[in-house]
Amino acid sequence: RQVKYGSMYNTPPTYAIYLAGLVFDWLMAQGGLNAMAAMNARKANSLYDYIDQSDFYHNSVAVAHRSWMNIPFTLSEPSLDAAFLAEAKQQQLLALKGHRSIGGMRASIYNAMPEAGVAALIAFMTEFAQRHQ
Repeated sequence: RQVKYGSMYNTPPTYAIYLAGLVFDWLMAQGGLNAMAAMNARKANSLYDYIDQSDFYHNSVAVAHRSWMNIPFTLSEPSLDAAFLAEAKQQQLLALKGHRSIGGMRASIYNAMPEAGVAALIAFMTEFAQRHQ
């Protein structure tokens, strides 16, 4: 009966489909999936490399299991967490607080985060560590 009247059980989520289309257009304008994968790898690798070489910041996730999107890290002195977050916020580096059950920090560097944003975070982390070591 539905076929006969050109009907369906429900209305498709038209707004979600529209938004997905905008995101797909944006991804293509950035060079497509291969270009995004390369950029995301560069962003993640630069932040992980910085953390791994640091005596001040730590990441305990095994290399084989590291995310390109969410990079958790801790400070060598947890009592500095609040100062780190407050000073980061002053630099417009936002939403760095880690998960409530784990603590520490978490940098979410999803597709829309430009490489310059990761560079700004690393610059801030470097300066913060120099002042607090």
